[in-house]
Amino acid sequence: MTVPAHTTGPDTTLDASAMVGAVAAAPPSGWRRLVHRLSGGRVNPGESTGQSEERAVQERILTPLRGDYRIAVLSLKGGVGKTTTTVTLGGMFASQRGDRVIAVDANPDLGTLADRVVDQAADPSDPLHATPTVRDLLELPDASRYPQVRSCTSQAASRLEVIGSDRDPAVSEAFSESDYRRAVDVLQHHYNIILTDCGTGLMHSAMTGVLDLAHMLVLVTSPALDGARSAEATLDWLDHHGHGDLVANAVVVVSGAHPGQAAVDPDVLTSHFAARTRAVRGIPFDRHLSEGGVVDLDRLTPATFRAYRELAATVAEDFGSWHRHAAV
Repeated sequence: MTVPAHTTGPDTTLDASAMVGAVAAAPPSGWRRLVHRLSGGRVNPGESTGQSEERAVQERILTPLRGDYRIAVLSLKGGVGKTTTTVTLGGMFASQRGDRVIAVDANPDLGTLADRVVDQAADPSDPLHATPTVRDLLELPDASRYPQVRSCTSQAASRLEVIGSDRDPAVSEAFSESDYRRAVDVLQHHYNIILTDCGTGLMHSAMTGVLDLAHMLVLVTSPALDGARSAEATLDWLDHHGHGDLVANAVVVVSGAHPGQAAVDPDVLTSHFAARTRAVRGIPFDRHLSEGGVVDLDRLTPATFRAYRELAATVAEDFGSWHRHAAV
């Protein structure tokens, strides 16, 4: 009997969905897990609704990524949680994905990114405690191997690596577009996800390179009226300066108000920014993050942890697309 090379019948692709009698996955935790273990696997209550939802979020966070992906974290208004968002979002990716994740401080005004990852020495001039900076990376005689680049980074408990800005104001002001492009040119060969903690201005030199090379913009705002207006002005500026693609693909993060702080109705904020961007995600106020010290994911409240996981999943949904800007 000759089997035709091509058929027009139903799809008979063989994959896991075609399995009959396969052993179901064990529940991940809780009483369901205990029942499964005590019964020797004979009784499997399955996942709860919450566990199923958590698994779905995790699968989105683990979206496969081809090449490197660059995320610019931006806010024109200081004090709204931009650096906190960079570290926590980067930490979520680094702790839950197997690839390398790094955050770069591109703030020309003494950025504090490294301070949120490692404790800084009382005397910043002490070479035994000094944290590496972008300048150290740019001065490497050979950056072709990962261990050489790793010597210029600090690492958080989450596995997120960070390159801080120079502590000398005169030097940090010299961080230019050319410097940023050179830094990304090195990092894209060693890291899959590159986050940039931007300054609060759109006109300093490095921002041209940041916006040109970014695949996605995470715009951080407070729920206060002035913060929301500043975020809206940022989107307007980007639209009028040739970055409409970043606006359309942006994720707006509304950082939670301090207790007792007046705020714009969250539903109004969400609907307003959702009309212009890809997604809006809210982060509740968290006392640990408000301290301004080293970010420890294990010290976040459950609500904050879930909110940042959802933010990471939302950002990662774009990893599968390939609407990229021009290469470096």
